[in-house]
Amino acid sequence: MAEQHDTMIEPRIEELIGRVDGSKFRLVTLGAKRARQINSYYGQLGDGLGTIVPPQVSSVARKPLSIAFEEIAADKIVPVDSPEDGGADADAADADAGAPGAE
Repeated sequence: MAEQHDTMIEPRIEELIGRVDGSKFRLVTLGAKRARQINSYYGQLGDGLGTIVPPQVSSVARKPLSIAFEEIAADKIVPVDSPEDGGADADAADADAGAPGAE
C-alpha cells in the first residue's frame, strides 16, 4: 500500500497571510516579486554580476516561490507601503499632512 504524504505546504498559508497584514493579494504580490528576484539571481549567478540579493534563508526547496514564502515566514522579507502604490492610505496621509493646523 502506498504511503500517504503530507500535502500541506510549509510554512502554512494562514501564518504567511498574518505576516503581510492579512491580505491574500499582498502575500501573492510580495511572494511573486521576490520569486522573480530569486530566479534572476540564479540566472545571473554564472555571470558574476551580483546585483540581486541572494536567498536569505537556507532551504531545501528548489522553487523560487517556495524560497520566497520561507523568507516571508522567517521575517526576512516584509511588505513596505509606498506612496507610489496609489493606495487610499497614502492619499489620506498626504491630505492630513497638508491640512492647516495639522501637526
